Amino acid sequence: MSKTEEAVSALAELGLTEYEARCFVALTKISTGTAKEISQVSDIPRSRVYDTIERLERKGLVDVQQSDPREYRATEIETACRRIREDYDSRINTAENALHQIEAPESTEDEGVWSISSTDHVTDRIVTFLDLAEESIHYILANDEVLTDDIRAGLREATGRGVDVVLEVPTDEHREEFQKEIPEATVFVAPDLETTNAVYSEWPAQLLLVDHESVVAAATKNSDLPDVVQETAIWTYGHDHGFAVWIRELLDDRRAFRDRDE
Repeated sequence: MSKTEEAVSALAELGLTEYEARCFVALTKISTGTAKEISQVSDIPRSRVYDTIERLERKGLVDVQQSDPREYRATEIETACRRIREDYDSRINTAENALHQIEAPESTEDEGVWSISSTDHVTDRIVTFLDLAEESIHYILANDEVLTDDIRAGLREATGRGVDVVLEVPTDEHREEFQKEIPEATVFVAPDLETTNAVYSEWPAQLLLVDHESVVAAATKNSDLPDVVQETAIWTYGHDHGFAVWIRELLDDRRAFRDRDE
């Protein structure tokens, strides 16, 4: 793909029509141009250049010189990109506001178990639950390769809201790190986290229980690419859901076992 086609494709993905993208890219190649010249450079029918340029002008991406014939000039690239970004962000905000206003179902009983197959999406789900935490968080870390700054920040901000945060980590080094970064959290070393076994070629990575009902259980597996960790997870929410009940009992047993040894 040529640089021109790459630029056209990128602009189209950001909300410009193909003709708008082609006209703008054509104008970046020449200092100024008439409709005829733009048509020749962009390979757009001359009859379509006029209405396309009008739309670009309304978006603040093209300047018009009132000459005969009229000449057009592309806005500076930095300014154009800023205006495209602002328009794109505005569309996202509009969509987000509209989605938030859609009424959710009143019942959340038995929400089911959902799967995630992307590391970024696993992090997003964990951070979402951390942000919603009101009373308690129990977080177990078995593989620090999946621990992100966003998760750290979510845990730290939760303690700032007065949420009771309990962390289980595999080593003393991890405990010292967390105690320094999140001093309000209760951090325990669980040596068994270093000796977990693979299940169907997947290794336990992290487990989260929020307010005794929201659960994320994540695992990692080796990738064909070097230094790439693939993370998958299942999650659910709902106090009475069987998976959440089982996780609560599991963590209660771990807590009882730990208290017995202390």
